[in-house]
This record gives sequence, structure tokens and C-alpha cells, in this order.
Amino acid sequence: MIFDATTIVYILEIVVGGLLVGVGVHFVPVGGAPAAMAQATGIGTGTVQLAAGSGLTGLLAAGLMMSVTDNIWLVLASGAVGAGIMVGSTMLTGSWIYAYAVGVPFASAKVTYDPITGFSQPPYIAPGTVGHGIPTVCFVSGLIGGMMGGLGGAMIYYALYLINGNAALSAMFAIGIFLVNAVIASWNIQGTIEGFHDPKFKKWPFAFRACLIASILLALASVFITGGA
Repeated sequence: MIFDATTIVYILEIVVGGLLVGVGVHFVPVGGAPAAMAQATGIGTGTVQLAAGSGLTGLLAAGLMMSVTDNIWLVLASGAVGAGIMVGSTMLTGSWIYAYAVGVPFASAKVTYDPITGFSQPPYIAPGTVGHGIPTVCFVSGLIGGMMGGLGGAMIYYALYLINGNAALSAMFAIGIFLVNAVIASWNIQGTIEGFHDPKFKKWPFAFRACLIASILLALASVFITGGA
């Protein structure tokens, strides 16, 4: 493959996409197993699943839009909105289960007052838990994170598809890039996180640096491999 200005742009797009996936998951309320038992706030699954899920949804939404138009802004917007809907629907469904099946109020142990609504949190936290449900601030933060991941997924797929024109090949490499950045984010978070108000959120620069290095290497490899395929 010829290494020219266009190729450099593709590489940069993939790198930025990887960073969006890796950093974006820090916004998503990841509750893991504790959340599944209503002993922590957030979605009852892990960081890797949520990061890869938002990126993959962005990829699928971008692929659908690219079957209609190759306008980059519409493709990226489609990826962001698609992933935002996915994460939002997941949080909404989880909220129904928490409220109507488990019967717990939504409360965060990381803040005294919800930054969005201003509602007091401590009176609603059950003893022995670190909060439960998906409070308003977690929901808003999750939407931001989901859209960031979807935007990143769309950006990676878009660049790879323009290189080789093969949807399956582009998707395969894009998914690999999602997963690597998702695992890096998971190691950085180390368990659960509520969103941008969580003290753990301040660790995102560490993930940014690690994802930057990984994304550069992955971008170079994927561009040259798929470009020559």
C-alpha cells in the first residue's frame, strides 16, 4: 500500500476512534456483579462488554448508513446515535428491573447530591452497599460514554472500509481494535465506576496514554494488512 497523506489520515482516524472507545467507557456506569445484586450502581456487566458493545453498535450503525451514503459526518453521527440508543436502552431496562423487580431506589455512594438533579443520596443507600440502581447522573454520563464509543467505532470502520472496500474485513479488524482498547480501559478502571462524577474517573489519562500507544500500533498494522489484502 502507498504511504501517502490519505493513508496518514486513515491512521489518525483509527487512532482517534480507539481513544474514543477506551476513554468513553469511563463515562459509562459499569456495575459488574455487584450491580447485578443491587449492591452497586450501574449496569450489571463488565467494562469490556460495555466498551466493545458501544463500539460494535457504532460499527453496525455506520455500516448501515454507509449503504446509503458515504458522507463522513452522517456516518459518524449514525454511529454515535446508534450506540447512545444501545447504552441508553440498556440502562433504562436495568432501571425497570431495579425499581419494579428488586425494589431499590436509585442512589449513588460517590456523591452526597446528584450533580444533575441535586437530590440527596445518602438517605437512600442501603447498609452494606455502595449504592444501587442507575441515578440520573449515571444515566447522563452513560449516554455520553456510549455516544463516544459509537463515534469511535464508526470512525475506525469508516477508515478501514475506505482502505479496502471489504465490509467483513474492515469489521473484523475494527472489532479487534475495540477489544484491545476495552481491555485497557478495564484494567484502568479495576472493577466498577459510576461515571464522570466517580473519583475513579480521574484515572482516565492513564487509559488515554495506554490506548494511544496501542491504537497507533493497531492502526499501522490494520491499515497495511487490510490495504494490501
